[in-house]
Amino acid sequence: MTTLELRLNLPDRLAQEAEQMGLLEPDSLRSLLREAVRNRRLMQLAEARKRVAAAGIPPLDLDEIQAEVDTYRAKRLHQAPS
Repeated sequence: MTTLELRLNLPDRLAQEAEQMGLLEPDSLRSLLREAVRNRRLMQLAEARKRVAAAGIPPLDLDEIQAEVDTYRAKRLHQAPS
């Protein structure tokens, strides 16, 4: 686990409201950050889907996906460090 010390400059009213709601507690901040990371990843996935659709790339079926995974794993096995 990584320990970080954060310093925030917030408007007084926002800082007071956040403190009253318990949002500045470590567990609350951890939860807020997890949610923000999840939302950012979902947005990135949505953008990637748009780019794939715009490029006219047909979706892969499950067998094609598994074949790609198997090929990747086989290459990794043969490229093991010496």
